[in-house]
Amino acid sequence: MSADTTSQNPALPGPANRTLSIILISIFGLFLELLLIRWIGTEVRIFAYLQNTVLIVCFLGLGMGCFTSHKPARIRNILLPLAIFTLLLAIPLTHAILANITSLLSVLDDLLIWERLATNGGPAKVMYVTSGLILTLGLMVLIWEMFVPIGRMLGRLMDDQRKIIWVYSVNVAASLVGIWLFVGLSAFSLPPVLWLAIACGLLVPMIWKGPERALNLGLAAAVMVGAWFAGYDPEAIESHWSPYQKLVLKEAGAEHYGWQGKLINVNNAGYQGMIDLAPERIAANPHIPAEMRGLSQYDLPLRFKPQPASVLIVGAGSGNDVAGALRGGAQKVTAVEIDPVIIDMGRRLHPEQPYSSPRVTVVNDDARSFFATTGEKYDLIIFGLLDSHTTTSMTNARLDHYVYTRESISRAKQLLAKDGVMFLSFEALKPFIADRMARCIREVFGQEPLAFRVPCTSSGWGGMMFVAGDQAGIEAALAADARLSGLVAKCQADYPPNLTYSTSIPTDDWPYIYLQHARIPSLYYLLAGLMGALLWYGKRRLQIPQLLGGWERSDWHFFFLGAAFLLLEVQNISKASVVLGNTWIVSAVIISAILTMILLANCLVARFPSLPRSAAFGLLVASCLGIYLVDLSTFAFLAYPVKAMLVGGLTTLPMLFAGVIFIDSFAKVSRRDRALGANLIGSLVGGILQSLTFVLGIKGLLLIVAGLYLLAWLARPITVPRTVSLDEDEFDKNLLIDLPANQKATAELVEREMVEV
Repeated sequence: MSADTTSQNPALPGPANRTLSIILISIFGLFLELLLIRWIGTEVRIFAYLQNTVLIVCFLGLGMGCFTSHKPARIRNILLPLAIFTLLLAIPLTHAILANITSLLSVLDDLLIWERLATNGGPAKVMYVTSGLILTLGLMVLIWEMFVPIGRMLGRLMDDQRKIIWVYSVNVAASLVGIWLFVGLSAFSLPPVLWLAIACGLLVPMIWKGPERALNLGLAAAVMVGAWFAGYDPEAIESHWSPYQKLVLKEAGAEHYGWQGKLINVNNAGYQGMIDLAPERIAANPHIPAEMRGLSQYDLPLRFKPQPASVLIVGAGSGNDVAGALRGGAQKVTAVEIDPVIIDMGRRLHPEQPYSSPRVTVVNDDARSFFATTGEKYDLIIFGLLDSHTTTSMTNARLDHYVYTRESISRAKQLLAKDGVMFLSFEALKPFIADRMARCIREVFGQEPLAFRVPCTSSGWGGMMFVAGDQAGIEAALAADARLSGLVAKCQADYPPNLTYSTSIPTDDWPYIYLQHARIPSLYYLLAGLMGALLWYGKRRLQIPQLLGGWERSDWHFFFLGAAFLLLEVQNISKASVVLGNTWIVSAVIISAILTMILLANCLVARFPSLPRSAAFGLLVASCLGIYLVDLSTFAFLAYPVKAMLVGGLTTLPMLFAGVIFIDSFAKVSRRDRALGANLIGSLVGGILQSLTFVLGIKGLLLIVAGLYLLAWLARPITVPRTVSLDEDEFDKNLLIDLPANQKATAELVEREMVEV
């Protein structure tokens, strides 16, 4: 940036020390991004299934902010839309309107969520979808507005620095701090009001001495007050923000559920109840049908496998399945549940106190992770009602998707004892889901499962039940237990399964159990259209005449690098989730490993400035293709620390070469703010391309990644020989120190103008 341009730029808020400013804005940016992804996905529940939507809107705001880094960056422009958003959540009416986006968009039946608004199609459906999209666009605009000033500050701070590798490393390291700061808050189940208090605290050094200090402090206070009211629920007995979801404990009235007890809501929707099914309570409950007394869905598994020596329950929740196993005489029960807060609620509040039994071992883990690490054999394996209400960050897969793939069911079969039985329950909202489960079980076990639907009663919320394993034992149990066989026959007659075994089964490469066919759901096309509308709005709002038009080679180079990098990150998290478990800590560790690889790449380029870019590109494409061919699930048998290092290293290896390419190009480009903006807008496009996993599978992303990196290579900036080495200029502290000021300025100007053709 020339001296004239620098003098025309308005002053940035924050400390005079630019390194400290980069640290603060980098921590704040990552922290706010994760905060919004989680908070919006909770209060507007459809975004719990579409977390990437919030992510790529953040990228668009950052990118367009970088493109306009010469314009003022005001802290009030971050706090004002954030205050408006918290106010919308704090007012019950507007909160309900935002929450209703989920219902309005649920009429698009090709993307199943746990809430559906019935319509007859036609004009009503169009009206609902249009209303939902308008509200969604308004929400996206608010998020975008928050991140434009952050992008402006980051772009200016990057463009003003000469030691760019050092500065970019500081940016990456600070982003790592922002990630783990939010992970730490999630680990302690702290609420959004504290998240926002910390976010506002990070901004204090930037607003304390500014001309708008009073206004900004007032807006920060409004944000925190609004967040407190947004989290207040007068009907809640307890409210918790677990690492995965918002959990609210309420009293369930008998008039609604046929039983009185504690109800756990997840993300403002009914999730599970702590049901007392002890014999004395059953006898006193007139709501339970005679044929269901002692035969609740939680008692049924032990009727098919009486008196088992060992039982494994995945998705144990607050303890209903465990209580049923204990009532059925199980000698030893291993209960696996991913959410630690739900485990705690069950320990304290379940009326039958199943987790207090000496026969029960509670494991806080993901089902797939436990399957991979346990070496025990079980007489009975029970899949509880695993119905996730959220996805992992950056992927399209929900938390429970990988539990029902062919590979997962195959592993469960391997864990069964010789005459073991598997009992799988699932709430199949559509016939194809039940057919998919049945076909998967048939292919794995080589037999058609016994399938029947249990209705919702006061002894449980029901669902499809599948029984497989020891066929002779299952038939013997039915023959010996007239009440059991009678109940199964009645359920099959009242709710015929109608299984055709024709639906494609889920795999680790295509785990989308709620999608009938390999296709991109219509909602994703509509959201891509909203992104286009937001891009148009931002272009007009910020007066960027040449956004995605009239770009130079270097702009397209960084654009393709950004798109490829985001897809590679998605691929890494997806592959690691299969082997290490689909938990929040795994995602955080993989993202941290990616950032660590970037730091390592920076060190390599700093130490060896003459590393050939062509070799880095070749190794990058080769490593992507290598991971495509390697089945990482073959490492599942290894000890957890060993496989974590192996899988983490293999999946993040391409990031090392990608980091070398990026920092080498970034250090040589003349307009770093513009390069960073193009890179972030490329990330937005990468986020949209991620939807192709619905068609190609997750591994197919690697082929797209390789293609994007090839495009980045073709669009690489063409450099010319220079008399002064850029790397020496960046890293030799003694360079130019003895030159007169006018000679130093001239050398810098010539250096920048000769970087690119």
